[in-house]
Amino acid sequence: MRTKKYNVQMMVLTALFVALTAVGAFLKIPTATVAITLQLLFTFLAGVLLGPGWGALSQLVYVLLGLVGVPIFTEGGGFAYVLKPSFGFLIGLIPCAAVVGALTRKREHRTIPWLILACVAGWAVLYLIGLPYMAAILNLHLKKGMDVATIFRVGMLIYLPGDALKVAATVILSKALLPVVDREFRK
Repeated sequence: MRTKKYNVQMMVLTALFVALTAVGAFLKIPTATVAITLQLLFTFLAGVLLGPGWGALSQLVYVLLGLVGVPIFTEGGGFAYVLKPSFGFLIGLIPCAAVVGALTRKREHRTIPWLILACVAGWAVLYLIGLPYMAAILNLHLKKGMDVATIFRVGMLIYLPGDALKVAATVILSKALLPVVDREFRK
């Protein structure tokens, strides 16, 4: 059974990852459709370090804060953000953190190959949600008439090299931070 102290510590870490994801939104390289940011790096780390529940909660709180108008998304905030092509990727951060956290929950699943696999699985979930949403907004709402190949090119392919670097950074940071989190927060 978890103690009140544990819950408070996890709430603090969850809030930290809400803030880190928000900061990650502003560390960006603009592109034609969706900016390249560090949000995914902090989502991966939230899953690994906080686990599936708390990691997903950090991303849910991040998305909800942005939707109620706190300007923490790449281009601000507010409910109108649901009509942006990138909003599906924001929604995808929530299950992405949950998947990464679920796959790295056990200590024996914190090897470098397993961390990479977990991040790639979370990455796949992000794109499985983000790409169809982007296609729907671009083609149905904005009437852009983009075919599937173009959606993949502008919504995924140009981001893959940067995302691979985020996976590598997650593995390196996780290997350094997991012992501290385990020692200080999972006693």
